[in-house]
Amino acid sequence: MITECIVLAGGLGTRLRSVVADKPKCMAPVGDVPFIDYLLRYLLKEGMTHVVLSLGHLSEQVITYIESNEWTMKVDFVIEEEPLGTGGAIMNALEELEEDEFFILNGDTLFNVDLFDYSNWHQEKGSKLSLALKPMQKFDRYGSVELDENNKITAFLEKQYCDEGLINGGIYVANREYLEGLGLPEKFSFEKDVLELQVKNGEVYGFESDSYFIDIGVPADYERAQKELV
Repeated sequence: MITECIVLAGGLGTRLRSVVADKPKCMAPVGDVPFIDYLLRYLLKEGMTHVVLSLGHLSEQVITYIESNEWTMKVDFVIEEEPLGTGGAIMNALEELEEDEFFILNGDTLFNVDLFDYSNWHQEKGSKLSLALKPMQKFDRYGSVELDENNKITAFLEKQYCDEGLINGGIYVANREYLEGLGLPEKFSFEKDVLELQVKNGEVYGFESDSYFIDIGVPADYERAQKELV
């Protein structure tokens, strides 16, 4: 079982400025607590023992909140002095991890995947890089993902209206040695420079999970979170 993870929590939430003008996106209030609280409690429930939060602008708000609460797992912080892209943020946070395999999560998304099942599946496949996929109906906000019969991802499709399909749910499992061996620059996009390129090489697996999913990155879903999570 993989028990360490990186949470990408440095996003500013430009599309949420109308409702959260002065906070990192992960600190957007949902009921009486910030969104990051729901995410960390999910990770705790799923057996994580060590979480590294990758933070950016206004990081002190996140640190103050985390340190003012008791957690039964280790929570560390890595602060970007300048934006490194999602990939650079992951590689920066990697230095704080102890194990070879780890989860990566987006700090503005809650996707209630069974991480024990996902972890075992990833290891049984012999995968170096896996991606949790959410089945969706009638959507145009996300690009869709295509799989072959062996659960290898064959393509990422551009955003367009789909009656049904699979989307990137924003939970990855990665291997340290594999990522370090790609020879990546200091600043890069994990999605463009790793996922898309490695899919072309047949290196990325997709794990389907029809679990609860919400992405608070736009006002409509942020409002939905107030009703569904509180």
